[in-house]
Amino acid sequence: MFNARSESVCEKASFRRLLPKSRCLVAVEGFYEWKKDVSKKQPYYIHFKDGRPLVFAALYDSWENSEGEKLHTFTIRTTSASSTFQWLHDRMPVILGDKGSTDAWLNGSKTDMLLKPYENPDLVWYPVTPAIGKLSFEGPECVKEVPLKTQEKNSISKFFSTRKVEKEQESNMEQSVCDESVKTNLLNNLKEDPRSTDDRLASLIDKDHDSKSNVPVPSLGDVGKSQVKRDYEELLADTKPSKDKIETSPARKKGNIKGGGDKQPTLFSYFGKK
Repeated sequence: MFNARSESVCEKASFRRLLPKSRCLVAVEGFYEWKKDVSKKQPYYIHFKDGRPLVFAALYDSWENSEGEKLHTFTIRTTSASSTFQWLHDRMPVILGDKGSTDAWLNGSKTDMLLKPYENPDLVWYPVTPAIGKLSFEGPECVKEVPLKTQEKNSISKFFSTRKVEKEQESNMEQSVCDESVKTNLLNNLKEDPRSTDDRLASLIDKDHDSKSNVPVPSLGDVGKSQVKRDYEELLADTKPSKDKIETSPARKKGNIKGGGDKQPTLFSYFGKK
């Protein structure tokens, strides 16, 4: 078993017996981890920035067969990924970054403090060729950095730019609804206000401009002169007296209208002469 999870190593019989006296260090130049995408996997080479070896906490064991041949093996202890490494993988080796930590691991003291993710910024990585997945692929090309395709580099930026466009569209839609609401309120207030059309429009526009200075207020032309005219005519039609009420309605005095006898002229006499 190549890896041993630090969280459960004490529960496994195969590892538990090795903890007291079979601890060791594994030194490497670097290691590989694969980033899984939708269509393929991209390998990355992880190493120290200054080129010094990576030292892993490990356990070793020896097994002897019936012919007396010994097989020496080791297993690397792993832990959860660091905050900067999580985008690549959820696990990482237990890295011992200095002599103090390596001595503590070998001596068996303060083990729990050593099994945490390595958070120092000197651990870096870069993409390498997917050919490292083949056992026959060896040589300097294994650690040579390769450029990523533009599509892979911009995959995350495209996601955020798409969200930005969607938010702008939502904002424009809300602005349109707000403008339509202002127009509707303006028409309703015109019907309810008994003043003249011009006075009502001027008052409503000034009032709405003060309360919503950041929202464009439609002018008389935007609302539509024809609509205002029809609303105004409907308002006058509602106040015009019917013939059934003419006889009992009080009349306004007209200088050129003469009533019969000493009686006060009525609307009926006025409309009758017409």
